[in-house]
Amino acid sequence: MARKIFVNLPIADMQRSRAFFEALGFAFNPQFTNEQGACMVISEDIYAMLLVRPFFQTFTDKRIADARESAQVLLCLSCDSRGEVDALMARALAAGATEPRPAQDHGFMYYRAFDDLDGHGWELMHMDMAAAPGTPPAAA
Repeated sequence: MARKIFVNLPIADMQRSRAFFEALGFAFNPQFTNEQGACMVISEDIYAMLLVRPFFQTFTDKRIADARESAQVLLCLSCDSRGEVDALMARALAAGATEPRPAQDHGFMYYRAFDDLDGHGWELMHMDMAAAPGTPPAAA
């Protein structure tokens, strides 16, 4: 059985965050979504739990970091093409995201980054493994 991953992110405003991620094309599992938390489906085995800050605090005794001021994690999503990276980035920017740095093109890898409405860092990446350094040439 494949493991599933649930990334829990503290957010300020449920409606605003849901609208942002829906604008990027993500769906939410209604079975695990209410006014305190929303289960965003990234893939069959990967989910982001958007939790309003007071509810998020019930899961930890640690201070919740302000993602606008410090980074604890960067979330990277793979994309099928450079075009998909750019299209998803355009939707994120149109929905209110900010772009903290310019696109990076390393030939075999292309990526762009955005900060969501709560300051969480997301990276969108396309990698052509056949062109990656150290990849053995294809057999003739």
